[in-house]
Amino acid sequence: MVRTINPARIDFVTLRLFCAVAQSGSITKGAEACHLALSAASRRLSDFESATGSKLLERSAQGIALTPAGHVAMQHAMRLFQGFEQFSSELGDYAAGVRGHVRLWANMSALTEFLPTALATFLERHPDIRVEVEEQLSGDIVRALVDGLADVGVFAENTPAYGLDIAPFQTDELVVLCARQHPLARLKRVDFKTCLGYEFVGLNRSSSLLELTSRAAEQAGVPMRLRVQVRSFDAMCHMIAAGLGIGVVPLAACSAQVSVLDLRVVRLKDAWAVRRLLMATKTGEALSPAAGLLLRHLAASGDDHRPGAERAAAT
Repeated sequence: MVRTINPARIDFVTLRLFCAVAQSGSITKGAEACHLALSAASRRLSDFESATGSKLLERSAQGIALTPAGHVAMQHAMRLFQGFEQFSSELGDYAAGVRGHVRLWANMSALTEFLPTALATFLERHPDIRVEVEEQLSGDIVRALVDGLADVGVFAENTPAYGLDIAPFQTDELVVLCARQHPLARLKRVDFKTCLGYEFVGLNRSSSLLELTSRAAEQAGVPMRLRVQVRSFDAMCHMIAAGLGIGVVPLAACSAQVSVLDLRVVRLKDAWAVRRLLMATKTGEALSPAAGLLLRHLAASGDDHRPGAERAAAT
């Protein structure tokens, strides 16, 4: 028989205490952080373990450590706190006269190329809506939508996205950037296989762009030699300018750095260099009126609603 936890025996003070103890490795420090007496904190933790029916904390002379069950409890406690903070924030917005709140997660390309202008016009039209924007990797955005941590997501195509309603958003062009003195600098167009003869500067943490170029290298049968990996397009441009390698980047996202750092743009002949960005919401999830307004606004600002000349230039 599966044991169920009685919610009446657990409160947010206890959950906060449990997280503080787990993070500090000390009941004393956790109690101080939560402004509780040590005896009261110890009693709450014992009651919490009793309510869950599991041993959550290992107590030793070195301090406190989480058991396997404790790690699971910690993850769920953090999610509950996030939900409560969101609950508090959204109700606070209504009390302050801000009548809508949308959580938008987007990848780096979307945030640097397309979303600033789209969000500026949206918030100008809807000053009573607050948009909370978070930059994340495409795969993390999908998981956030499925888990309910984000309302609307924008990410690169070819990202597994089961359980989501997806629509096209924008198209961006990937190009090769190199330093002025690099052998590729004299070319206007190049195929990616030729680029694989040189060292690369790339993004880290398994970004969708890194996955795309790595897959293209694998299909070409030539390993991609990553000399440096960084966390942003801006850092990529500086590394490329320093002669540490070439990089594949969205053209619009790095256009300002091209002139400032005297970089050379070489267009890719490969079909995958024209990449779609998608927008998505969780399948079957009822959107709030504010999220629905934002989604429709993003759709109206997408490729299908741009003037023909601009669409042609993008592809």
